[in-house]
Amino acid sequence: MSSYNRALVEHILPAVWDVQAAYGIKQENTPDADMPKVKANPKLANTLYAHIADIKQAWRRTELTVIERQSILLRYGLDYAYDEIAVVRGVRKQSAQEATERAVGKVAAWLNGEKYIDGYDAMDLEVDQ
Repeated sequence: MSSYNRALVEHILPAVWDVQAAYGIKQENTPDADMPKVKANPKLANTLYAHIADIKQAWRRTELTVIERQSILLRYGLDYAYDEIAVVRGVRKQSAQEATERAVGKVAAWLNGEKYIDGYDAMDLEVDQ
């Protein structure tokens, strides 16, 4: 089972609305195309499409407010900047950013089977192993 953090969710969210976006997303642990090929480890296989499927499901099933859904759609579906989202929603830029960040946090929490706690994003904490 993968552990989803905010950065991974934000990286893949555009693929929820644009199927072509997957072609522009580079898997983090994938070598460049011009690098020599070696025998692949199945445990480190490409998980990009599994992540996309998971995040599409999370978009449908995560409990988000209408404002959070609007914000996340405008930011990652339509590539609006926070100031543009603020204009559309008639709020301050900071409010638009907060709603978007809260929505991403809720999606990441849902993906990890955790309860989202507003103001505390445990998914961003990294533990050295």
